[in-house]
Amino acid sequence: MADKRTRFPARVRDALQSYLKKTGLDRRLGQAQVVCEWPRLVGPQIAAVTEAEAVTPDGTLFVRVATSAWMNELQLMAPDIMARINAGRAAGRIERIRWFLAR
Repeated sequence: MADKRTRFPARVRDALQSYLKKTGLDRRLGQAQVVCEWPRLVGPQIAAVTEAEAVTPDGTLFVRVATSAWMNELQLMAPDIMARINAGRAAGRIERIRWFLAR
């Protein structure tokens, strides 16, 4: 006996979102977007002396800093920067920032 279920084609966007959510990759994708969005998130002054490098699965963002003076300043600004990064972000929140000196 034939199955009477009607299946409508799924939108590619919906299918992809569903797959990413099922596999847990939506969280990682959200974290990775921070690296690309770094200049917009922190503004031109901070972006000029930093470069977001990578995000680990546990939510640690690694950021390269031009000078040790800037690194000290950014460590003090970290709570504000974290708030800007995570504002409106459901999946892929950043848990901590690790600053390291560019060589």
